[in-house]
Amino acid sequence: MSEHQKEIRVWCDGCYDMVHFGHANSLRQAKALGDHLVVGVHTDEEITKHKGPPVFTQEERYKMVRGIKWVDEVVEGAPYVTTLETLDKYDCDFCVHGDDITMTADGVDTYHLVKAANRYKEVKRTAGVSTTDLVGRMLLMTRQHFKQGDSEYSVDKEPSTSMGQDRQARSPWTGCSQFLPTTQKIIQFSDGKSPQLGDKIVYVAGAFDLFHVGHLDFLEAAKKEGDYLIVGLHTDPAINRYKCGNYPIMNLHERVLSVLACKYVNEVVIGAPYEVTKDLMEHFNVSVVCHGQTSIMPCEDGSDPYEIPKQMNKFKSLDSGNDMTTEKIVERIIRHRLDYENRNLEKEKKEFAVYQAFIKQKKV
Repeated sequence: MSEHQKEIRVWCDGCYDMVHFGHANSLRQAKALGDHLVVGVHTDEEITKHKGPPVFTQEERYKMVRGIKWVDEVVEGAPYVTTLETLDKYDCDFCVHGDDITMTADGVDTYHLVKAANRYKEVKRTAGVSTTDLVGRMLLMTRQHFKQGDSEYSVDKEPSTSMGQDRQARSPWTGCSQFLPTTQKIIQFSDGKSPQLGDKIVYVAGAFDLFHVGHLDFLEAAKKEGDYLIVGLHTDPAINRYKCGNYPIMNLHERVLSVLACKYVNEVVIGAPYEVTKDLMEHFNVSVVCHGQTSIMPCEDGSDPYEIPKQMNKFKSLDSGNDMTTEKIVERIIRHRLDYENRNLEKEKKEFAVYQAFIKQKKV
């Protein structure tokens, strides 16, 4: 950009509850439309009023959005309805949102003002994921929780009151088809930069399931140990072995994108071996291997997966000061099960009504 060209400032806003790769992808697309991306995040009070109780606190949500690599600036406590005054206050040229619908408690489109002023642009919503869907997976916690089936959506049938039972009739925005990964999506999320000569390379490995503030703080601490951070992501069967139950909640491809969207991460090893071997250390020229404060499950033969880096004096235990875990998030959901079930149902009912009206309008 030349010194005479005006910087294009883009505005996005939302709840950003349980930040996932769908949020990150919309912010990536928004940033591509300008030079500087400003993201407004709503308060807990506003979200509860219009949508139902959020899973994460506003402070956690502010931190998560700041951790996404395409975000330049975060505005805390952004209004639920996007106004021209808000765009002007932060010197933003236009607002960007996905091609789904967001409404207030009164059923008003939250972007109607900026749409009317022609200061609104739309990007394609990421198919296969939504916060509502992830909450539903945790409420179900079955072995099939990230497989949504192959049935077609019906516009003639109202949403079921039973979570996870009749998912055939659902809003096309909240309801999810199964996520289908592509190499293009991984390329879009990856910065594609190799380590520079002399860079100190840090390696960490884990599940990074339901990417959250605990992961974010740990990765920030790990990045400070060197110049280039590589994250090894374990396979779904490996995670199921050491976490038991019905983990992981998100499959390997979903977890890859969630981790790649983090601004502290340079590279991801997809399906990394559970044991950190000498070959792996040499292949990536690893200087230090880090692990957080969570317990380390032994390998299947009973050995320590970090035995090699420990022998090489290249292992470091990190305390990021954040004890959030995926299990604690699931506990939050289960503890407030009825609240979240009602939230999901009401949201789908509202969207379903709007979608039906949209279909009828198209037929006229």
